Amino acid sequence: MPTPEAGPGQVRIAVRAAGVCLSDVHLIEGMLKPQYLPGDVVTLGHEVAGVVDQLGAGVTGVELGQRVLLQAGEEQHGAVLTRGVDYDGGWAEFAVASAATVVPIPDGLPFEQACFIPDAVSTPWSAITATGRVQPGKAAGVWGIGGLGAHGVQLLRLIGAAPIVAVDPLEAARERALEFGADVALDPAAPDFGRRMKEITRGTGLQTAFDFAGVPAVREQAAASLGLGGRLVLVGLTDQPVSVKNGTLFSYLRQQILGHYGSVPGDVVDLVALQELGRLDFARSVSRVMPLTEAAEAVRMLSEKDGNPIRIVLRP
Repeated sequence: MPTPEAGPGQVRIAVRAAGVCLSDVHLIEGMLKPQYLPGDVVTLGHEVAGVVDQLGAGVTGVELGQRVLLQAGEEQHGAVLTRGVDYDGGWAEFAVASAATVVPIPDGLPFEQACFIPDAVSTPWSAITATGRVQPGKAAGVWGIGGLGAHGVQLLRLIGAAPIVAVDPLEAARERALEFGADVALDPAAPDFGRRMKEITRGTGLQTAFDFAGVPAVREQAAASLGLGGRLVLVGLTDQPVSVKNGTLFSYLRQQILGHYGSVPGDVVDLVALQELGRLDFARSVSRVMPLTEAAEAVRMLSEKDGNPIRIVLRP
């Protein structure tokens, strides 16, 4: 690809790190389809950090050489466009971005950790605080302890949810959940799953359950684990239908199913501030750093859960 030029109101970033997300895999497989992409070719990568390399006309408040990350998308004419989906992303040596999507990062935050704050951290943060409206001291469940779910556990711990119940079929993922702050980690296939969930929540069920896997069976199990007024937040993407086994009971208990996608710009800014204050540590989230030339292998590893990665990061 030719080196892009920053247009009016834009900056060019020399990319130093870019995350590999399951959404990238979904895009490659065709399950996720761009809504606003002109044409049928796009450079992937919505989790990007680097150094400001070029300023377009009219840009102020951004300096050459400044360390930054990029928001995962932006709103244009009432439509939400996603970087690396609807327009070119950061799996490249250079990326062009609207100056409004640039977020400065502190010198102490490595690019490899900064790049995935938009999405891998901000999406579960927004799902927890805005869509799920999680309350301190109330039970929360997390299904799927991958790139989003692992951070979901960490963030639930930060805001005081209790108990935090992590659910994943992989033993290594359950162990990781406990390391990230879960109170209990359960195997969804365990014959006593329902009994354990009831026991852990002292018979009340979950106030909030998060599906970070995007699997119909997960959604059914998570919905069945909810208590009175419980909310199921759908974060993982899937093209499969959502079903409720017992609609009468679901209505009687005044439960809700809520869709969730992405985050708002302020979430990313807040998370960078929390990291700078030492409230969050993303060092253990970097499972592997690979050269950009091995992007295809990184996609394979994530798709097949090779090494059980949280985030694989590409470095140009």
